[in-house]
Amino acid sequence: MNKQERIIAILLGVALIGWMFYSQKQAAIQAKAAPQRPAATVAAGTMATNGLDRTALAAPAPTAALPDLEEAVPTVPSEPEEVVTLKGEDMALEVSSYGGVLKHVTLSKFNSAPGKASEQNSPVTLDFASAPGMELTGFPGLSGNAVYLMERDAAGQAVTLTTTTEKGLALTRRITLLKDYQVKVTDTIRNAGENVVTIGTNGVGMGVMRKGASKNEMLSIDSLPAVAAAKARHWGSEKATKQYLVGGTAGGGLGCGGAPSAVGMADQVTVPVLEPQAWVALKSRFFVTLFSSSETNCGFTVRMARDVAKPTYELKDLTARVLFPGRVLGQGETLTRDYTLYIGPKELSRLQALGGGKDSVMEFGFFTWFCKLLVPTLNFFHRIIPNYGVAIILLTFLVRIIFWPLTHKSTVSMRKMQEIQPQLKELQAQYKDNPQKMQQETWALYRANKVNPLSSCLPMLIQIPVFIALFTVLRSAVELRYAPFLWIGDLSEPENLLAGLLPIPLNILPFLMSATMALQSYLTPSMGDPQQQKMMMIMMPIMMLFMFYSFPAALSLYWTVSQVLSIVQMLMIRQKIAHKHDPEGGMTVEAPQTRQQRRSAAR
Repeated sequence: MNKQERIIAILLGVALIGWMFYSQKQAAIQAKAAPQRPAATVAAGTMATNGLDRTALAAPAPTAALPDLEEAVPTVPSEPEEVVTLKGEDMALEVSSYGGVLKHVTLSKFNSAPGKASEQNSPVTLDFASAPGMELTGFPGLSGNAVYLMERDAAGQAVTLTTTTEKGLALTRRITLLKDYQVKVTDTIRNAGENVVTIGTNGVGMGVMRKGASKNEMLSIDSLPAVAAAKARHWGSEKATKQYLVGGTAGGGLGCGGAPSAVGMADQVTVPVLEPQAWVALKSRFFVTLFSSSETNCGFTVRMARDVAKPTYELKDLTARVLFPGRVLGQGETLTRDYTLYIGPKELSRLQALGGGKDSVMEFGFFTWFCKLLVPTLNFFHRIIPNYGVAIILLTFLVRIIFWPLTHKSTVSMRKMQEIQPQLKELQAQYKDNPQKMQQETWALYRANKVNPLSSCLPMLIQIPVFIALFTVLRSAVELRYAPFLWIGDLSEPENLLAGLLPIPLNILPFLMSATMALQSYLTPSMGDPQQQKMMMIMMPIMMLFMFYSFPAALSLYWTVSQVLSIVQMLMIRQKIAHKHDPEGGMTVEAPQTRQQRRSAAR
């Protein structure tokens, strides 16, 4: 590899490494070192409806006001609580007569731990007890634990709840469990009193999303502004919320291990986004709660709380409340609103079927188009052989087959470059005082041998986007959650073998990946300094070992298999070239000469 190629390769490698470090930081969402401080309320600033003019939040503002929500004082209900469970094929809802809210959502097809479902390994349950789902606020005389009368449909897929406030508001709520993790809620509010009722800004709770125990776990909130041609906003990268979702303040320095400090951060903070949204989503690494409504809202508030029981900063949970504008209801007038909830896995095909750009919660980034090709391809292979480890291997084979001609041509070119090195050195010595002539003769030699000195960088340049897309997909694909393969119990996590017995759990795949990387580097034709080649063969695998050691096993599996296939390809090309140069085969290939070399030989 010549100097120009090394520079390009180094720049590409630095870009890839920097991107992976940035992505890992965003996915981990961990921060360090935080003193406990009182909870604060902050404002997200003024946002224009076009989503471009935003006033950024610099620091917590305890005196900033949230939109006025009339909160009725909770009372001790005189009636006992009644809980109705609606069961479907994918999920089950627990609906409480206190507030007419969702208390628990059980996702029956996803276990809470690796292995088969059992009494000890129950399905995933989202506990909304601390922030009830669909809780109404801002209605005069209606408390959060108001008692509703409940009537369950005979089919067991819907329940109707009714209550009346002292001010004459009659509320009827119907909750229907639909297929594919969807819930439809219809609220009908009628002024049954004798006086006009003024309803101020009111809200509907979305429940709570909690952070899991995995080091790769994440929490965030997304939304889509209700304006034409709007793009989804990922609030983990917005100035108003990033420091609370990711952790750390601008002037707080770094905590332990280089993580952002929590100095100056509150135990919890509530940020209002005063801009109408088409939908709002609370999401973890694998699951999401998506909220949309028939009536245009006027924004939402999000509350972010850290785990105060831990000495370092860690985001504990997220809650959100969608806001609606106030109105006046005359005697006998009725207000009806429909809400649609998706409470389920971050599964691309299901989210695409919802429409409205809701699949953007996958947050695939710049290579979204390619990620959307990889996910269905991975699932296609899984349908053929129902194991995601095998599916990843088949996907790797497919990627290598697609790029086989390109990498083949590149490897052959590097071989030819290696063979003409003596002639290049002769030209450099012969024309050392005439750089222009040396360049002309060098390129003539390249043309005569049909060699492109930059061809070795092309496969690397093309495969970096492929690797980034695979990295994004494999770290967040719900399909890989608790997916086993050989000795690996969960492809979405590091192997973590002998955890508890060793100071650092053992991960085998990163070692295999580093070994294959070293072998691949050894087999790669070298046109430069052998000492530099040897150093790269040692340093790069060691660096990649440390980088990949905490990554999901699925990514290490892909990279290892990809390198094994690359090694096989190199050996095949080496054998083919050796056969062409074998004197016993009756075939000797002489390297073409430039015109200058032919004239010099004729003298």
